[in-house]
Amino acid sequence: MKACKTESLRNVGVVGHGGTGKTQLVSALLFAAGATDRLGKVSEGSAITDWDEEEVARKISVQTSLAYAEWTPAGAAEPVKINLLDTPGYSTFLHDTKASLIAADAALILVESVAGVQVVTEKVWDYAAEYGLPRAFVVNWMDRDLADFQRALASIQETFGRGAVPAQLPIGAERNFRGAIDLVTMKAHLYDPDGSGRARVEEIPGELADLAREGHEKLVEMVAEGDDKLMEEFFEKGTLPADDLRKGLREALLAQRLFPVLAASGLRNIGSESLLTFLAETFPHPGARGTATGTSEPNRQGKAVTRRVADDEPVSLFVFKTMADPFAGRVSYFKVMSGRLGNDATLVNYQRQTTERLQHVQVMQGKTGAAVAELHAGDLGSVAKLKETQTGDTLGDKGAPVYYPAARLPEPSITFAVEAKTRADEDKIGTAIHRLLEEDLSLRFARDPQTQEFLLSGAGQQHIEVVVSKLRNRYHVDVTLKPPKVPYRETIRGKADAEGKHKKQTGGRGQFGVCRIKMEPLARGSGFEFVDDIFGGSIPRNYIPAVEKGIRDAADRGYLAGFPVVDFRATLYDGKYHDVDSSELAFKIAGALAFKEAMKQARPALLEPIMNVEIYAPDQYSGDIMGNISSRRGRIGGSETRGQNVVIKAQVPLSEMLSYATDLTSMTQGRASFTMEFAHYDYVPPEIAEKVIAAAKAAREGQPVEEEA
Repeated sequence: MKACKTESLRNVGVVGHGGTGKTQLVSALLFAAGATDRLGKVSEGSAITDWDEEEVARKISVQTSLAYAEWTPAGAAEPVKINLLDTPGYSTFLHDTKASLIAADAALILVESVAGVQVVTEKVWDYAAEYGLPRAFVVNWMDRDLADFQRALASIQETFGRGAVPAQLPIGAERNFRGAIDLVTMKAHLYDPDGSGRARVEEIPGELADLAREGHEKLVEMVAEGDDKLMEEFFEKGTLPADDLRKGLREALLAQRLFPVLAASGLRNIGSESLLTFLAETFPHPGARGTATGTSEPNRQGKAVTRRVADDEPVSLFVFKTMADPFAGRVSYFKVMSGRLGNDATLVNYQRQTTERLQHVQVMQGKTGAAVAELHAGDLGSVAKLKETQTGDTLGDKGAPVYYPAARLPEPSITFAVEAKTRADEDKIGTAIHRLLEEDLSLRFARDPQTQEFLLSGAGQQHIEVVVSKLRNRYHVDVTLKPPKVPYRETIRGKADAEGKHKKQTGGRGQFGVCRIKMEPLARGSGFEFVDDIFGGSIPRNYIPAVEKGIRDAADRGYLAGFPVVDFRATLYDGKYHDVDSSELAFKIAGALAFKEAMKQARPALLEPIMNVEIYAPDQYSGDIMGNISSRRGRIGGSETRGQNVVIKAQVPLSEMLSYATDLTSMTQGRASFTMEFAHYDYVPPEIAEKVIAAAKAAREGQPVEEEA
């Protein structure tokens, strides 16, 4: 593979709602550019960028995949290399989309010709805006029944403003869709329906001439509006020459002032050549967006460090994605942020303070890598088997350190308890999940110290199901999923004064310890506080820590239902001891007995975790969602409108949210998503607390009773 200079590179993130045809359109672009010898199809499992077994089986993208095409626009001296990042569009996997867009220099947002703007359309727009990416729209599936370009355009403009302006108009619609009018050159690009992707450039059909003229004038007016020189030329001539118009459109796109709208159909490969030319001529190269900015210290700390995206800068590259390949090992996907990267280079990983040798640098075409001798500033590549490098790390020259910021990803919204099916699976599960954690930063895996369950957290039920399937297919580890146990807590509402006495005589040396404690509630979240208020030596100093230990151990075992007791103060104020029979063990047991006696008086109560929940959904579902949240004992904290969608904020008990992901999908036809994070603990209503306590006691029946000590 020949290396391309920075000015000949285009890094394009292909984004949009699930089902808008991103992967199919990428396949069409690759075929039209001659990068592949056949038109891959998602329905047949032959799409270049949906190569994972989960993607082939589910016919959706679950991770970002890279591909590239070389395209030489008419009149250009050299080809342009277009790096395409085919991203997931279903909300469950959007974390990977956000993490990967950090490597793009512009975003191509696909909008479905029938449905128009959808929930994820707005989300990916926000991601692109966060990274400062120029954006353009493609109204895809123009050959579908009920396809309507003007309706989709109205939806785009209503949501994103008048800056979304058509740069093309479709010729025909539904089964009669056969091409598009280029409003810059005012030529018609017609395609045969055989999927070849080859365009014939002709004059605009007579019946569309007036519509095209109107669209051209609107485009010229919008481009000239933000440029005094072009505006003056527009007033003088009443229009702009094609070259000036193209240049003005390119500058307006780069300034994020205009967002061109195009038309295509990936399945029949209509509009692909026109789109390739648009990407090559109008989208910016990596150096056009200004400098790459990092810091002198990790984690966004330290002074700002800037690098020009140019070959004559010190080499630095940012790892934006990691793939765990069972055969090749860890494969790191990176963007060359500055400098020129040669094959077999030795660089420093600044975060890990280790040296990495980059052998066999490649550029990726789906799952297939092509060797490359070097990569220029701004290009995307991959390398396998780096020793310590992980996603979010920066590598570069030893004498010129810089730390580029990693993507900020949302916290997981759903958690399952994971249980290995066999002992052999149990032995392998840790290693297998660790590899998946390396490639998916939105996953969490930990052991709950209270319930002793292994918990796997992700962005949604489908996300977790994909992980389980990968464990089985890649690493031959079978696990079962079940709802996690809710980590309830216990506390007290009143004060108590109690005595704990442990006295035991066995013929020889006995055991003796007496302690008196006062207990009182503390503010929520305070935990446990122990106060030593002994005066006069009623308990020797060396035995007081044993009393505290006894109280702590008893509190950890719980009183009502076996859940830890929290948010209380225990004050040790008196006691008795024996010169011979007293010991640390005796006072530890006395402390536990005093705690249990005090709990009888202190009005014990059950606490449950309350979660902060944010639901993002179309406004039409807001009433149903709020009603459903209320039925789950949730408290609505407010809502705000964003375009055609609404963000609902609420606080809901965790026990009521265990099945929420599935219910929300059903309620909104999969068009809503939510995030959830811990807020605080609060009292469980008495009728529910009784059921929880009864269930906990039933679960302990038949189990051997633990010794007090």
